[in-house]
Amino acid sequence: MPTIGSPGARVLVTGANGYVAMWVVRTLLEQGYNVRAVVRSSEKGKHVKEYFSSYDDQLEIVVVEDMTKDGAFDEVVKGVDAIEHIASPATLFFEDPDTYIKPAVQGTVGILESARKFGDKVKRIIITSSVGAIYSTVTNPPVLFDEKHWNDEAIQMVKDHGKDAPSLIKYSASKTLAEKAAWDYYKEHKREAQWDLVVFHPSLVLGPPLQEQPKTPAELNTSLLIFWNMIANEQPEEALKDSINIIHVRDIAAAHVAALRKEEAAGQRMILNEAVFSWQGLRNLVRSLRPDLYASGVFPPGNPNLGNIIRYEFDGRKAKQVLGLKYATAEEIVKDTLADFESRGWLQKPEKA
Repeated sequence: MPTIGSPGARVLVTGANGYVAMWVVRTLLEQGYNVRAVVRSSEKGKHVKEYFSSYDDQLEIVVVEDMTKDGAFDEVVKGVDAIEHIASPATLFFEDPDTYIKPAVQGTVGILESARKFGDKVKRIIITSSVGAIYSTVTNPPVLFDEKHWNDEAIQMVKDHGKDAPSLIKYSASKTLAEKAAWDYYKEHKREAQWDLVVFHPSLVLGPPLQEQPKTPAELNTSLLIFWNMIANEQPEEALKDSINIIHVRDIAAAHVAALRKEEAAGQRMILNEAVFSWQGLRNLVRSLRPDLYASGVFPPGNPNLGNIIRYEFDGRKAKQVLGLKYATAEEIVKDTLADFESRGWLQKPEKA
């Protein structure tokens, strides 16, 4: 399948006002691509348009209010060379599993169907999944997960427990089911489709958001909110022993653009991950970089004596080899994230009561 280089190529990006997607849009524009950015409402598209106002001639904003509707993407896929499908529920606060699963599965299959029927120019579709579609309960740590693994356990837990399943399990089940549906659709229609398929699995994505400025940490997107809660608040020791894999949002965007240009990316599942820690190990890294935040009482130290014992890791070597990318280090990821928090005034010493 031919690769999609710039300038002039037009790339469709779904969920364009989201954390990862805005970085993908930015990277595409900076490298000379034209972007058709899909949002759910004109209001959500306003900030995207304003933020990228200097690229007005390269950027088109289109509204798809409900991506679960039949034919929702029929018109927007026309005339694009590639699709970056990033839109999917990414909150951990829904009770009904279908609130995660329905839009994830129907939105993914729907855009593939539209591309098959109406995307005459489409050469490659890149879907953003998650390591949640790969991870399963660790029984004999340490475990190294790679692209051969699937989180069928999450699907079964949702079947067994419904809305009582943990939120992260419901989210992981939605990612697993959506990806399975995508590969099934692609295999079924491979001969008639003019495009190939790539699926990315990012670990916990950190780094500065480009979205409208959150006024408080509670307004952060899910991945940054998880990081903030685990670093800035007291946590039980068992939680601090759990593993966390991280990558810079800038590198996620770079991978999405590099995959347009690498023929060998076709047909691949690829984990995007740079570093692994226990949560306490990550706290210890934060403390080594910014000891002032602990001396002043901004962040709690947890229990530094727990060390950095790893229970599980996601193997990101394949994506690096295929895409030829070098990612930001763990230190750079943490520094950039903290710098953004500091710019918002969140790293001030708490006032005494």
